[in-house]
Amino acid sequence: APYPAYRRPRLLRCVGERVDMGLEMAPVEEERSPEQPELQIYPLCRYYFGARDARPCAGETAADRALRLKANFAARGLRTCVHGVLLVELSGHPHVLLLQVRNSSFLLPGGRLRPAEQDVQGLKRKLSSKLAAADRNGDHHWQIGECIGMWWRSEFEARPFPYPPPNTRAPKECVKLFLVRLPMARQFVVPRNLKLLAVPLSQIHDNPQVCWMLPQSLNQTELFLSSL
Repeated sequence: APYPAYRRPRLLRCVGERVDMGLEMAPVEEERSPEQPELQIYPLCRYYFGARDARPCAGETAADRALRLKANFAARGLRTCVHGVLLVELSGHPHVLLLQVRNSSFLLPGGRLRPAEQDVQGLKRKLSSKLAAADRNGDHHWQIGECIGMWWRSEFEARPFPYPPPNTRAPKECVKLFLVRLPMARQFVVPRNLKLLAVPLSQIHDNPQVCWMLPQSLNQTELFLSSL
């Protein structure tokens, strides 16, 4: 096959309760087939946020990053990255949790896999390193769901494609997105030189300030979820 198939959720469901604002979210009742999976998202007020020591390299420029990626490709070959899509509910609408770097660029939580590392295990490791307390022996119980997208870059500065780019013998990067199913409550602990923001899906689509560090086809994921 030219590119792998991936599964997508068929129903997005906001599960809420009365909060200080007086907002009450009623569960969404939809008819669906037995095999139709359901993704439940919970109010942002149920989650707790803390900070820990800053991470290195979080403040590098785009030019520095491109040089680093080229050097890594020359040494190791194809770069495979995994990122998590974490959804919460705020004011009756789905929001995506994004990491903000240097008050300018935005990233989905995740990063590069180690050699021979499996997708799910690598994503759990990356989520723990960026969204949890610095405890190497801790089990942070990340629930990794469906793979909702896979894209390829012919060059590190190029836009990604949902298939290996034509006329390219050696793609430079493969990017995979996975839904992360959040529990009803959780604590997020983020490095001090990063910010964790809840961004409405509607602000991600066709927004170059948000999307320049995100896969272009994340817009397709946003359109799919917002149409449910």
